[in-house]
Amino acid sequence: MKTINVVAAVIIAQNKENKKMIFSTQRGYGEFKGGWEFPGGKIEENEKPEEALVREIQEELDTIVEVGDFIDQIEYDYPNFHLSMKCYFCTVKKGNLVLREHQDAKWLTLNQLDDVEWLPADINLISKIREYCS
Repeated sequence: MKTINVVAAVIIAQNKENKKMIFSTQRGYGEFKGGWEFPGGKIEENEKPEEALVREIQEELDTIVEVGDFIDQIEYDYPNFHLSMKCYFCTVKKGNLVLREHQDAKWLTLNQLDDVEWLPADINLISKIREYCS
């Protein structure tokens, strides 16, 4: 089975009530169109995961992020490939999170993280995000 190595950004901010918010995106293309995920993408050859994450978010969301703490590496078997996803907390350094590839996006509080239908690999991060942010 083919392995695809990717990175994902758990972009975090605080709202006016000082509650932590997590940025989520809805896929706008492909086999998993409509599913919710953390933005990111493939790691190119000779690229560090953190570099890939900055590049991918700039390409997908026209935003520069600062990569923070490593959360986890998710290993997930989809029917046609194995996904190896390195996940990091990120903050917006510059930009307005413009949707270039996704059909929708939402800022979710920790209590709202179950309100969207996450893709199978991404759902594995929810408990770790809550644990880290509590």
